[in-house]
Amino acid sequence: MTGTSEDRLPYAVDCTADADGTIGFAVAAAGPTALVLKRRKSGDRVRLALTESPDGGSSGGHAVLDAAAELREGRWDVFAEGGPAGEQRVEPGLRDLRKLTDRTPHPAATTVVARIPYRTADGMLAVRSWFRSPHAEAGELTVRPGALSVAGQLYGARLGADAVVEARLRGAPGQVHREPVRTGGDDGAFSCTLHCGPLAVGDGEGARFWDLWLLPEGAEGSGPGVRISRILDDIADRKSVFVYPGSPCGDGAVRAATATPYYTVDNDLSVRLDPPKG
Repeated sequence: MTGTSEDRLPYAVDCTADADGTIGFAVAAAGPTALVLKRRKSGDRVRLALTESPDGGSSGGHAVLDAAAELREGRWDVFAEGGPAGEQRVEPGLRDLRKLTDRTPHPAATTVVARIPYRTADGMLAVRSWFRSPHAEAGELTVRPGALSVAGQLYGARLGADAVVEARLRGAPGQVHREPVRTGGDDGAFSCTLHCGPLAVGDGEGARFWDLWLLPEGAEGSGPGVRISRILDDIADRKSVFVYPGSPCGDGAVRAATATPYYTVDNDLSVRLDPPKG
């Protein structure tokens, strides 16, 4: 038997995130020779060799995930390599995410990269990565009876005069509802009011889920749809943090149906439609 129980304790790793996607890692204790990021449900790995900390403050070494490094979209668990216990998950130490708060890429940016170090449900360190080109960043969201209003910013594409927001019923390809978009000029700003009544019409029991997409060139355009999301801040999982009230939908038979906006586990904007109760 090698090592002690202390050797097998997870290492604590501090993180400093920059707005351009760079992340600095500092290991609090000596032992590991590298950090390894592994993307879940895939064989993707990124290995970062640990070097002496530039300020001498971390005895375990320092590593940098460069902004230009390829980190495909998804969740990446962080492991320590080379310690007495071999490869093992690490715990988050201090996480400095101040530069991620409400960051605003240049309107002409063609690609939006976002990386957020976070604590997983089991207390370990992971990095949530997004790579969107183009990208539609959701902004202010307003709920009122019968409608939801969303403002946002488009990066990497131009808004045409016929731009629309399209609600797509999850699991039912081709079943969509569209609303016109109001634009703020040539800077990519947009807003839209989504009326909830059309989302409530239809057969079936139980909740239904509508995913929101921006079509910059309109329904007849040749360009791709752009998923409306909120990724340009320091919140890796918005679903349980941003909770919105429901909006009553329609008249008559669908009076009691309720539409509730929410963010998915990927920080994409969707609407949950609950049928009338009783």
